[in-house]
Amino acid sequence: MLTYLINTTEALISTAILLGLAFAYTKLFFENKEKKVVLVSTILGFLASIIMAYMKNATNKIDTGRWNLIIFALSLVAFLLFMIFSLGGLQKRMGKAGRMTSVISLSLVIFTIILYAFPDVLAYPYGFLVTDYTIFSTAFLYKFIGFLFGLILVFLMGLATYQVSIRFEMGRVSLILKAVLLVNALRMASVGLQILLAKRMIKSNHTLFLIAKETSNHSGVFIYATMILGLIIPVLLTLKSLSAGETYSNPAEHRKIRAKWRNARRWSSVAVLALVLSVLNLTVVKAIDSKEVELSPVEDAKVENGNVYVPFEAVEDGHLHRFAYVTDKGTQIRFIVIKKPNSSAYGIGLDACDICGETGYFEKDGQVVCKLCDVVMNISTIGFKGGCNPIVIPYSIENGQIVVPTEGLLEYESEFKK
Repeated sequence: MLTYLINTTEALISTAILLGLAFAYTKLFFENKEKKVVLVSTILGFLASIIMAYMKNATNKIDTGRWNLIIFALSLVAFLLFMIFSLGGLQKRMGKAGRMTSVISLSLVIFTIILYAFPDVLAYPYGFLVTDYTIFSTAFLYKFIGFLFGLILVFLMGLATYQVSIRFEMGRVSLILKAVLLVNALRMASVGLQILLAKRMIKSNHTLFLIAKETSNHSGVFIYATMILGLIIPVLLTLKSLSAGETYSNPAEHRKIRAKWRNARRWSSVAVLALVLSVLNLTVVKAIDSKEVELSPVEDAKVENGNVYVPFEAVEDGHLHRFAYVTDKGTQIRFIVIKKPNSSAYGIGLDACDICGETGYFEKDGQVVCKLCDVVMNISTIGFKGGCNPIVIPYSIENGQIVVPTEGLLEYESEFKK
């Protein structure tokens, strides 16, 4: 759950702030016909994102790197045009043509930002099904809740940014929007450089390699820079509301002024709270979620006559137990055994799965969990194929012991590292 809360926040928080500022700028600076152009580009961006999410996951026709290069190129050109044609003096000299260029370029920026940020996030539920196979599993529900909470958080961030921005000075909203767009352009340029070097579409040299390396290692800088810029308006608006000294001619007008500034402070509080929660997600919660889980040690088991023997009394407690067979090459092939609840049967399988490899499983709160993808196993289904379940291995029950043939384990030697 936490993983997808973090991933959704990390992928969309910058986009939410940028869209909130862009829509506020549209409301403050553009006329009704021009606002429709921005609205259409936003809708098209989300529709294109849905199609892209489907194409990426259901087909092999999408080269993500090449598509991102196209998106980046369009976005950077649109950004430069917007920066040039949003200048008041130039717009006045060029008239309607200059103003329309400003509208179209901002619309294209919005379209490309949505198309870059949303497809991977929209594909998360598909990823849940790949590992869980059904929407009725507890694991799917937990992941979806994390995903949903992340969407709610970034939506509130975008909405609050919009609400505080339309209550602020037009000139400062324009300035902060352009600063956020600049950060976004630098982020796209850095990712674009990494793709160009990785695909060898440009010749690498020491300088380009260092730039790509540093921007890749410190990609969070762009997110935090956007969040800091997004904090400016709610803080300044709150301070302004506390010192506002607007004149009024009657009590009704006074109440109206007080209500206006009260709403401004409320939206500012929502924006600050959403930013604080986002920072906590990307720092504290992320540190907790990424904390390394130590697998329980391999327990002793007798290896004799080409079999591994596990006595019932060693695994009767209903907890997960880990055993291993060491091959002639020195490879430790691990398998797990757990007694199924309210049953005399045992769940037996490799300490690895077809999806996540040999990262292994651990027990938490009476449940068996995949270490890599955090999927919770249904203990009753361990020993059966499907999802992130352990790889099925042959075994038999003889004289109060579980007998696992080493021959069956050797088939999976390549799954485990030495």
